[in-house]
Amino acid sequence: MKYLCIALIAAVILFLIVMIVIDSNRFVIRKYEIVTDKTDKDHRFVFISDLHNKVYGKDNSGLYDAIAGIDPETVIIGGDLMTAYPGRDFSTAVDFVKNVGEKYPIVYALGNHEYRARIYPDVYGTLYDDYRKAVNEHGIDFLDNAGVKIADDVTVYGLTMDAIYYKRFTHHPMADDYVKKMLGEKENDVFSILLAHDPDYFPAYAKWEPDLVLSGHIHGGVARIPGWKGVISPMWRLFPKYDGGRFDEFGSTMIISRGLGMHTIPLRLFNPAEIVVIDIKKE
Repeated sequence: MKYLCIALIAAVILFLIVMIVIDSNRFVIRKYEIVTDKTDKDHRFVFISDLHNKVYGKDNSGLYDAIAGIDPETVIIGGDLMTAYPGRDFSTAVDFVKNVGEKYPIVYALGNHEYRARIYPDVYGTLYDDYRKAVNEHGIDFLDNAGVKIADDVTVYGLTMDAIYYKRFTHHPMADDYVKKMLGEKENDVFSILLAHDPDYFPAYAKWEPDLVLSGHIHGGVARIPGWKGVISPMWRLFPKYDGGRFDEFGSTMIISRGLGMHTIPLRLFNPAEIVVIDIKKE
């Protein structure tokens, strides 16, 4: 009996290791549909978040082929395309912008990694400036507390959140009018998409009344309990409420990408990376 238990434990550990290797190196495509009376026609967008310089296939060909197969109007980037470590190479992120931007318009809002590289030059040196310059060379700039129309009836807003909202082990309250102070008034006669990297603050985002919030940051909870939830967030909080998928609350809708890459906890379990497809359907 003792040896049987040891064999079973060894088999479970081996199985989990195999699944970690598989899930840490594959992605899936998840599609969401939003029906609205604010658009004159249907739209399809791809939402990418938290690539963290991850590569799928030779020179990221697997990722590019998947996006081409979806054929979106616009590729929306929700932040953390690169990883903020002093001296870290960011060529994978720049290549993504270059190669995707040759085929599709790109909208790019900052995540916590781009933001902290900007506000802590004493730590990261010229990382942010160098990265932004490289991205700019391909005709892309950050949507930094600003909005842009990506169709006559769709506007995307990029919220750049203060560093205090990304603190680990704690949750700093966000005022109900925070988004309004950062972005001003939104257009009410078009479909509005708010890019807000950290989904924890959905109740505050919803006070601004966006039609759709797109977030990432949580990486799906790193490891997931099948059929239930993600286990841990990058802020080291267990079983985060907003871990991945669609949430319809507070009169708004939030879709959270489980991301494409990894950093602090460099693995995935029962939680493959994902490309998110947003289909906005005219009512």
